[in-house]
Amino acid sequence: MKAIPTRIGGGSVICFSPVDERHRHTGNCQQIVTGVLQGPVAGLAICQLDDDDAFYLFGCDAEWNVVTDTWHQSLDKAKAQAEFEYDGISETWQSPT
Repeated sequence: MKAIPTRIGGGSVICFSPVDERHRHTGNCQQIVTGVLQGPVAGLAICQLDDDDAFYLFGCDAEWNVVTDTWHQSLDKAKAQAEFEYDGISETWQSPT
């Protein structure tokens, strides 16, 4: 994957993880974009928009372009959603450098 940028989807990256052989796409959440069911993403990033207390879980392609997104009231809830969608992701979160 491309190196993680500091901002994704207009928000500052709080944590991220490439999705790889360490993870299993559970299929627990079906995300539809412009009428097309999305499959597994290449990476996940949790971001926070300026002046917003909420967190966004972004599913990204290999270039860290946003493919899917969900809104969460807390970082813990965003991480829980990520684990619901991708088994093992809780063990691989990284902080941007």
